[in-house]
Amino acid sequence: LDSAPSFLAGLIAIASPTETALALEITDVQNTPTELAATSAGRRGCKTDTNPSRTVVSCYGETLKYNEDGRLSKVSATANGVSTSSVRNPSRFSPPWSYLTETSDSKQAWKSLVDAVSNADPGSEIVELTDTYLHATAPTVSPPGLTGPAGLDDMEFLLRPEDNVVLYRSASRTSIFVYPLTQPVSDQNTNLKRLDKIRSKLGWSLMGYQQSGSERI
Repeated sequence: LDSAPSFLAGLIAIASPTETALALEITDVQNTPTELAATSAGRRGCKTDTNPSRTVVSCYGETLKYNEDGRLSKVSATANGVSTSSVRNPSRFSPPWSYLTETSDSKQAWKSLVDAVSNADPGSEIVELTDTYLHATAPTVSPPGLTGPAGLDDMEFLLRPEDNVVLYRSASRTSIFVYPLTQPVSDQNTNLKRLDKIRSKLGWSLMGYQQSGSERI
Protein backbone atom coordinates (compact mmCIF):
# COMPACT_ATOMS: atom_id res chain seq x y z
CA LEU A 1 0.00 0.00 0.00
CA ASP A 2 3.04 2.30 0.16
CA SER A 3 2.47 3.35 -3.45
CA ALA A 4 -1.28 3.93 -3.02
CA PRO A 5 -2.56 7.47 -2.58
CA SER A 6 -3.34 8.24 1.06
CA PHE A 7 -7.07 8.33 0.32
CA LEU A 8 -7.01 4.81 -1.14
CA ALA A 9 -4.90 3.56 1.73
CA GLY A 10 -7.60 4.79 4.09
CA LEU A 11 -10.30 3.18 1.97
CA ILE A 12 -8.50 -0.17 2.05
CA ALA A 13 -8.00 0.03 5.82
CA ILE A 14 -11.74 0.18 6.55
CA ALA A 15 -13.14 -1.75 3.61
CA SER A 16 -14.62 -5.22 3.29
CA PRO A 17 -12.59 -7.86 1.35
CA THR A 18 -14.56 -7.08 -1.83
CA GLU A 19 -14.04 -3.34 -1.42
CA THR A 20 -10.35 -3.91 -0.65
CA ALA A 21 -9.88 -5.80 -3.92
CA LEU A 22 -11.65 -2.97 -5.72
CA ALA A 23 -9.49 -0.31 -4.08
CA LEU A 24 -6.32 -2.19 -5.05
CA GLU A 25 -7.61 -2.47 -8.61
CA ILE A 26 -8.26 1.27 -8.67
CA THR A 27 -4.67 1.84 -7.52
CA ASP A 28 -3.37 -0.34 -10.35
CA VAL A 29 -5.57 1.10 -13.09
CA GLN A 30 -5.67 4.81 -12.38
CA ASN A 31 -2.13 5.99 -13.00
CA THR A 32 -3.29 9.57 -13.58
CA PRO A 33 -4.36 11.29 -10.35
CA THR A 34 -8.12 11.82 -10.27
CA GLU A 35 -7.86 15.59 -9.97
CA LEU A 36 -5.78 15.72 -13.18
CA ALA A 37 -8.09 13.57 -15.32
CA ALA A 38 -10.75 15.65 -17.09
CA THR A 39 -13.38 12.90 -16.98
CA SER A 40 -13.00 12.40 -13.22
CA ALA A 41 -12.27 15.97 -12.13
CA GLY A 42 -13.62 16.66 -8.66
CA ARG A 43 -14.18 12.96 -7.89
CA ARG A 44 -12.33 10.51 -5.65
CA GLY A 45 -11.42 6.82 -5.59
CA CYS A 46 -12.01 6.33 -9.31
CA LYS A 47 -11.34 3.60 -11.84
CA THR A 48 -11.19 4.71 -15.48
CA ASP A 49 -11.66 2.48 -18.54
CA THR A 50 -11.01 4.14 -21.89
CA ASN A 51 -11.26 3.10 -25.53
CA PRO A 52 -11.27 5.26 -28.70
CA SER A 53 -15.03 5.83 -28.59
CA ARG A 54 -15.86 6.24 -24.89
CA THR A 55 -14.55 6.58 -21.35
CA VAL A 56 -16.19 4.95 -18.33
CA VAL A 57 -15.36 6.37 -14.90
CA SER A 58 -16.53 4.60 -11.72
CA CYS A 59 -15.86 6.26 -8.35
CA TYR A 60 -16.24 4.74 -4.90
CA GLY A 61 -14.82 7.29 -2.48
CA GLU A 62 -17.39 10.06 -2.27
CA THR A 63 -19.63 9.04 0.63
CA LEU A 64 -19.60 10.68 4.04
CA LYS A 65 -17.13 8.28 5.67
CA TYR A 66 -14.37 9.64 3.42
CA ASN A 67 -15.06 13.30 4.30
CA GLU A 68 -13.07 14.70 7.20
CA ASP A 69 -15.37 17.74 7.50
CA GLY A 70 -18.45 15.62 8.26
CA ARG A 71 -20.37 17.08 5.32
CA LEU A 72 -22.01 15.35 2.40
CA SER A 73 -20.00 15.58 -0.81
CA LYS A 74 -20.89 17.85 -3.67
CA VAL A 75 -21.74 16.30 -7.04
CA SER A 76 -19.05 17.05 -9.59
CA ALA A 77 -19.82 18.32 -13.08
CA THR A 78 -18.35 15.01 -14.28
CA ALA A 79 -20.94 12.99 -12.32
CA ASN A 80 -24.71 12.51 -12.40
CA GLY A 81 -26.83 13.37 -9.37
CA VAL A 82 -27.78 16.11 -6.93
CA SER A 83 -26.66 17.21 -3.48
CA THR A 84 -27.65 19.81 -0.91
CA SER A 85 -23.91 20.61 -0.79
CA SER A 86 -23.69 21.62 -4.48
CA VAL A 87 -24.77 25.19 -3.82
CA ARG A 88 -22.53 26.64 -6.55
CA ASN A 89 -23.75 24.33 -9.32
CA PRO A 90 -27.49 24.71 -10.02
CA SER A 91 -27.73 21.57 -12.15
CA ARG A 92 -26.32 19.45 -9.28
CA PHE A 93 -28.05 21.24 -6.40
CA SER A 94 -31.30 20.47 -4.62
CA PRO A 95 -32.46 22.22 -1.41
CA PRO A 96 -32.82 20.58 2.03
CA TRP A 97 -36.05 18.97 3.16
CA SER A 98 -38.13 20.08 6.15
CA TYR A 99 -40.02 17.33 7.94
CA LEU A 100 -42.23 19.74 9.93
CA THR A 101 -45.11 19.10 7.52
CA GLU A 102 -45.20 15.58 8.97
CA THR A 103 -43.96 15.92 12.54
CA SER A 104 -41.84 18.02 14.90
CA ASP A 105 -40.34 14.83 16.34
CA SER A 106 -36.97 14.26 14.67
CA LYS A 107 -36.89 10.59 15.70
CA GLN A 108 -40.28 9.95 14.10
CA ALA A 109 -39.21 11.83 10.99
CA TRP A 110 -36.04 9.75 10.74
CA LYS A 111 -38.00 6.50 11.10
CA SER A 112 -40.35 7.62 8.31
CA LEU A 113 -37.40 8.43 6.06
CA VAL A 114 -35.73 5.07 6.66
CA ASP A 115 -38.96 3.29 5.71
CA ALA A 116 -39.39 5.41 2.56
CA VAL A 117 -35.81 4.90 1.39
CA SER A 118 -36.03 1.14 1.98
CA ASN A 119 -38.90 0.97 -0.49
CA ALA A 120 -37.77 3.68 -2.89
CA ASP A 121 -36.94 1.41 -5.83
CA PRO A 122 -36.64 -2.32 -6.53
CA GLY A 123 -33.16 -3.28 -5.37
CA SER A 124 -32.80 -0.41 -2.91
CA GLU A 125 -30.64 -1.45 0.04
CA ILE A 126 -29.58 0.33 3.21
CA VAL A 127 -25.87 -0.25 3.81
CA GLU A 128 -25.24 2.05 6.77
CA LEU A 129 -27.62 3.53 9.33
CA THR A 130 -27.13 5.58 12.50
CA ASP A 131 -29.40 7.94 14.45
CA THR A 132 -28.54 10.79 12.06
CA TYR A 133 -26.98 9.24 8.91
CA LEU A 134 -28.35 6.90 6.27
CA HIS A 135 -26.46 5.47 3.30
CA ALA A 136 -28.38 3.38 0.79
CA THR A 137 -27.78 2.15 -2.73
CA ALA A 138 -30.13 1.65 -5.66
CA PRO A 139 -29.46 0.23 -9.12
CA THR A 140 -28.47 2.83 -11.71
CA VAL A 141 -31.31 3.19 -14.21
CA SER A 142 -29.66 5.44 -16.78
CA PRO A 143 -27.36 4.98 -18.59
CA PRO A 144 -28.58 1.35 -18.78
CA GLY A 145 -26.47 -1.79 -18.76
CA LEU A 146 -24.24 -1.08 -15.75
CA THR A 147 -23.78 -4.02 -13.39
CA GLY A 148 -22.04 -4.90 -10.13
CA PRO A 149 -20.79 -2.23 -7.70
CA ALA A 150 -20.27 0.17 -10.61
CA GLY A 151 -23.97 -0.03 -11.47
CA LEU A 152 -25.24 1.59 -8.29
CA ASP A 153 -26.36 5.03 -7.18
CA ASP A 154 -25.35 6.13 -3.67
CA MET A 155 -28.08 7.85 -1.63
CA GLU A 156 -27.10 9.62 1.59
CA PHE A 157 -29.22 11.45 4.14
CA LEU A 158 -28.08 13.51 7.12
CA LEU A 159 -30.49 14.54 9.89
CA ARG A 160 -30.11 18.02 11.36
CA PRO A 161 -32.65 17.97 14.22
CA GLU A 162 -31.59 21.40 15.50
CA ASP A 163 -32.82 22.86 12.20
CA ASN A 164 -35.69 20.41 11.56
CA VAL A 165 -34.18 19.50 8.19
CA VAL A 166 -32.62 16.61 6.32
CA LEU A 167 -29.65 17.08 3.98
CA TYR A 168 -29.07 14.57 1.20
CA ARG A 169 -27.03 13.47 -1.77
CA SER A 170 -27.83 11.00 -4.55
CA ALA A 171 -25.26 10.29 -7.25
CA SER A 172 -24.39 7.56 -9.72
CA ARG A 173 -21.05 5.90 -9.14
CA THR A 174 -20.40 5.57 -12.87
CA SER A 175 -20.22 8.22 -15.58
CA ILE A 176 -19.95 7.45 -19.29
CA PHE A 177 -18.34 9.90 -21.70
CA VAL A 178 -18.82 9.45 -25.45
CA TYR A 179 -16.05 10.94 -27.58
CA PRO A 180 -15.67 13.89 -28.15
CA LEU A 181 -18.10 15.05 -25.42
CA THR A 182 -16.67 16.22 -22.10
CA GLN A 183 -19.96 15.95 -20.18
CA PRO A 184 -21.22 12.54 -19.04
CA VAL A 185 -24.18 10.84 -20.66
CA SER A 186 -27.16 11.99 -18.58
CA ASP A 187 -28.90 9.93 -15.93
CA GLN A 188 -32.13 11.45 -17.28
CA ASN A 189 -32.52 12.99 -13.81
CA THR A 190 -33.23 9.59 -12.29
CA ASN A 191 -31.36 10.49 -9.08
CA LEU A 192 -33.44 13.64 -8.63
CA LYS A 193 -36.68 11.87 -9.54
CA ARG A 194 -36.03 9.12 -6.99
CA LEU A 195 -35.46 11.72 -4.29
CA ASP A 196 -38.63 13.58 -5.30
CA LYS A 197 -40.58 10.32 -5.04
CA ILE A 198 -39.24 9.73 -1.52
CA ARG A 199 -40.05 13.27 -0.41
CA SER A 200 -43.54 13.15 -1.94
CA LYS A 201 -44.27 9.90 -0.12
CA LEU A 202 -43.22 11.53 3.14
CA GLY A 203 -45.17 14.72 2.48
CA TRP A 204 -42.13 16.82 3.40
CA SER A 205 -41.42 20.27 2.00
CA LEU A 206 -38.48 21.71 0.08
CA MET A 207 -36.52 24.51 1.75
CA GLY A 208 -36.17 26.30 -1.57
CA TYR A 209 -37.24 26.15 -5.21
CA GLN A 210 -38.03 22.88 -6.96
CA GLN A 211 -35.05 21.91 -9.13
CA SER A 212 -35.20 20.71 -12.74
CA GLY A 213 -31.82 19.00 -12.66
CA SER A 214 -29.59 18.40 -15.66
CA GLU A 215 -30.64 19.09 -19.23
CA ARG A 216 -27.74 17.13 -20.74
CA ILE A 217 -28.06 14.30 -23.27
